[in-house]
Amino acid sequence: MTRNMHTPPVAPRKPHAITQHGQTRSDDYFWLRERDNPEVLAYLQAENAYTEAMMAHTQALQAQLFAEMKGRIKETDMSAPEKDGDYLYYGREEAGKQYSIRCRKRVQPAAIEELLLDENALAEGHAYFRVGLFEVSPDHRWLAYATDTDGDEVYTLHIKNLETGEVLPERIPNVYYSAEWADDNRTLFYTVLDDAKRPYKVFRHVAGTDPAQDAEVFHEPDAQFFVNLGKSSSKRYLIITLSAFDNGEAHTLRADQPDGAFTCFHPRQKGVEYTLDHHVADGQSGRFFIHTNEDALNFKLMTAPEDDIARANWREFLPNRPDVYLEFKLLFRDYVVRFEREGGMRRIRITDADGAGERDVQFPEPAYAVHPLGNREFETHTLRFAYQSMVTPWQVVDYDLRTGAWTVMKAQEIPSGYDRSQYRTERLEAIAPDGKHVPISLAYKAGTPLDGSAPLLLYGYGSYGASMEPWFSTRILSLLDRGVIYAIAHIRGGAEMGRAWYEAGRLLHKKNTFTDFIACAEHLIGQRYTSPGRLAAWGASAGGLLIGAVTNMRPDLFKAVVAEVPFVDVINTMSDATIPLTAGEWDQWGNPADKTYFDYMLSYSPYDNIEVKAYPDILAIAGLNDPRVQYWEPAKWAAMLRATKTDDNWLLLKTHMSEGHGGASGRYDALKEEAFTYAFLLDRLTVSR
Repeated sequence: MTRNMHTPPVAPRKPHAITQHGQTRSDDYFWLRERDNPEVLAYLQAENAYTEAMMAHTQALQAQLFAEMKGRIKETDMSAPEKDGDYLYYGREEAGKQYSIRCRKRVQPAAIEELLLDENALAEGHAYFRVGLFEVSPDHRWLAYATDTDGDEVYTLHIKNLETGEVLPERIPNVYYSAEWADDNRTLFYTVLDDAKRPYKVFRHVAGTDPAQDAEVFHEPDAQFFVNLGKSSSKRYLIITLSAFDNGEAHTLRADQPDGAFTCFHPRQKGVEYTLDHHVADGQSGRFFIHTNEDALNFKLMTAPEDDIARANWREFLPNRPDVYLEFKLLFRDYVVRFEREGGMRRIRITDADGAGERDVQFPEPAYAVHPLGNREFETHTLRFAYQSMVTPWQVVDYDLRTGAWTVMKAQEIPSGYDRSQYRTERLEAIAPDGKHVPISLAYKAGTPLDGSAPLLLYGYGSYGASMEPWFSTRILSLLDRGVIYAIAHIRGGAEMGRAWYEAGRLLHKKNTFTDFIACAEHLIGQRYTSPGRLAAWGASAGGLLIGAVTNMRPDLFKAVVAEVPFVDVINTMSDATIPLTAGEWDQWGNPADKTYFDYMLSYSPYDNIEVKAYPDILAIAGLNDPRVQYWEPAKWAAMLRATKTDDNWLLLKTHMSEGHGGASGRYDALKEEAFTYAFLLDRLTVSR
């Protein structure tokens, strides 16, 4: 493939007919799915070379951005130690090293540090490295950990003796993110993947034995269910959780009976989701807590006696409330802690274990983000969470459940300096076409003109019920300090405003996600925070679908867009159950085998709706080893756009050839990737400094 370096590569058209529901369409870039085809790899490399050439003039800016971002992290640092039994567990980072060093100390004065896992040593020789699970046995003698060196999220399980430092010879391939130890401290349960990379089986392994002898203890044949393995808060039960997008099921096994069989807690019902936990207090019989949406759109909390879990014996602990979304709960011996969403913000509410004495955690700002951290101990009066806002660096907080005392155990340090008073945050509302009020969170530096002249980056996601919180980001400061306003659109498909907010942005309501985002962009322009020539948009994964859709619908609104690992080939992907994750996603997007869903998805699928017209500057980012959004989706999208659009605006495709869905695994490499994307945005928005 010979060409001028500044001439974009052109993917050959190779018509491929696809017939569904009596309709035949030609997919001219279907051949880009051929991962092992040298022509495909040559095309991706040619696109990378073109992207590098087009971005060459920004190298100094990229280096400056990287230096700024690096200067805001404390390169030698450690996490707030977390108590688990007789030990304090924590991670350390050392300057110049990409990965964490995981350690522990005994809970005693002048305890000596024990190095458990040096990820830097394990990562040597690998372009990508990630630890997917890290589980210590109840007696703290054994460590089960899993590693991925390709970015495809297929892990290999290892077991280490923490007393001797020996890593046992057995290696268990093809595992996923969950594993749990039984109470005998030798038996480990773990999940494995099927050909579509779905966790579907649970096996039992005894440390020090041949994995070939491991017993299969559970198999879920339904391709729409994912298998996850956990342990109850009380530590008494191992729990297999089966989850689809609109129903669930749980199976339990006493942790002190590892040779027993898992039993179904309550059979699955279409449209009914539930998750399970177990609680026990001194001198009381145990009970299960059930978090469910059965006849409860915003979920409710129920209990069942441990010795008789029949549905007739379930009792309501917390009812469904129309304006409060019960996201999840944490159980402690004396308390039930609920994380709920009300008015678009997450709240923490606490009751005694018997349901009495309800009180709220009070937060110092009206708009913030909070999430739990660790909380491995059951018999404790301390809740640990992280708190932050768009202008407040994160804090690790230990909250006394008895007194309400708030103790900051660690606060984010920014070595290069940060003056919170120099930044502003606001909460706005846009009006969607159907009249719904769509929240917008934004941040900017004091003094930024609010007359329509400021550049603005609008971020969105809007899928899977995932709420985009108003996080603090040291990286975003590089934009704010250059006069860029950063905004988050809390669009439908997420759950910021409750479960109904999610339901109104999936299946046959998915287009609400896109029109909400457009309404947010129009509102920001109308309120003179920015203007179309100064507005950029960014989304990743399902958020990349959002970017692809709104770019087709309203290309005039945006100067530049970033679509990171974008899910843009909706119909083809959802029609192919051999692609990882497809079957499990049918309840999210719809199954194209049903013509109603086929027609609806075809009407918004970004790849299928590219038109002969002008588009904004576009940066598409892919990962060759991505199991969630296959690399060919952004590759096909970019090829079709280049062959169809009428403008001379930039269209760059950057494929990371040794990474997966989450981008670079090393912390410095991740900063370099972010600096590259920021440089693209600043250059296209003509931000000069």
